[in-house]
Amino acid sequence: MYFIKRIFTWWNGQTINTQYYTWRKGVKVGEDAQGNVYYETRDGKRRWVIYNGDVEASRVSADWHGWLHHTFKEPPSKKPLEHKTWEKPHQENLTGTTMAYAPAGSIRAVKPADRSDYDAWQPE
Repeated sequence: MYFIKRIFTWWNGQTINTQYYTWRKGVKVGEDAQGNVYYETRDGKRRWVIYNGDVEASRVSADWHGWLHHTFKEPPSKKPLEHKTWEKPHQENLTGTTMAYAPAGSIRAVKPADRSDYDAWQPE
């Protein structure tokens, strides 16, 4: 079943065509903390990522995102970016998951807010 998924879907990891293209033309450039592996062609014109787990673009850190989009010439594995002390660590987009942010009073909040100041309207 997994083999069939790999043939027809891209969201279950790399497809067979991507794996073949990576094997033929890809040069491994580096790997990030989440286990995503980054490749480029021998001439350096094309760059791509093979995700480790869920195929979600927000799992790519800002360092690698800049390299993928040709903002940086050197990959973070060779020349890491300097991070400021006030910068937060990279966090993937959690929208649509159980770990998504829910403000106080939201119907999605784990614990409902205290609504003692609210009286629901009742028809007469």
